[in-house]
Amino acid sequence: MRVFVAGGTGAIGGHTIPALLDQGHTVTALARTRTKAATLTDQGATPVMVSLFDRAELTEALAGHDAVVNLATAIPPMSRFMSTRATRDNYRVRAEGSAALVDAALAAGVGRVVQESVCMLYRDQGARWIDEDAPVDRYPMTRGNFAAESGAHRFTESGGGAGVVLRLGWFLGPGAEHSEQLLAQARHHVGMVLGRPDGYVSSIHLADAATAVVAALGAPAGTYNVVDDEPLTKRDYADALARAARTRLWLRGPGRAAALFGDRLTSLTRSLRVANTRFRETTGWKPRYPSAREAWQATAETLTT
Repeated sequence: MRVFVAGGTGAIGGHTIPALLDQGHTVTALARTRTKAATLTDQGATPVMVSLFDRAELTEALAGHDAVVNLATAIPPMSRFMSTRATRDNYRVRAEGSAALVDAALAAGVGRVVQESVCMLYRDQGARWIDEDAPVDRYPMTRGNFAAESGAHRFTESGGGAGVVLRLGWFLGPGAEHSEQLLAQARHHVGMVLGRPDGYVSSIHLADAATAVVAALGAPAGTYNVVDDEPLTKRDYADALARAARTRLWLRGPGRAAALFGDRLTSLTRSLRVANTRFRETTGWKPRYPSAREAWQATAETLTT
């Protein structure tokens, strides 16, 4: 396939471009700077310097492509996660950028759109397993994700092709800035537990997210959860991080007190035991790292070599 990738130089994109090329796909990727264009060229992709918000430019760039993969986000680092300005920037990319990309894909006659989303849209379900039919919440920080998802569904409903939404777990791995920060904190005996310690967190190593994107190129239209096989409780998640960092945690927090920050941290404080069954059975995809235990270990080894 000829695949156009938006967000190819981001956290998941840095793993997805090589995964696509490894499977024989021809890849064009959007680049915002010459430095990022050079990175894409070194990987074997063809960079295109167009605006994510310019429908005419995008339509021209998408001509002749079979699929569009939209991984574009502007998620702020942990130090700015509570920033209203950072949230607005991410919303614009998710809502306006995704809409422009779908419009361009329709105009260019592209047959498939794969849209990245997150599983943190689901309501807190305690220890119950969550599938794609589970209820979701529409709190302020989810607006961009729902807007992006609606674009993919609109693509399907237009009759022009298949729109696939991937609701990904919390990222782990090289390229995810917060992974490096959490490992650094763990090595200083500090672990982050957001919400109830017995609540669940569903994660995904970036390498597994990348292979899921490749698998989605053959999936029927619809919404799929892409997470590891074994979501851990937040207590076990912190313990897995400590083992990977080869240390003991002396401080774990803020725990239940994180709920005091309201909807700014809702996506991280709830309990989400998300199942990947539908995507595995539909595509045959299987994560290399079945839980955060293995994912954190691999991340720590990579970041220390």
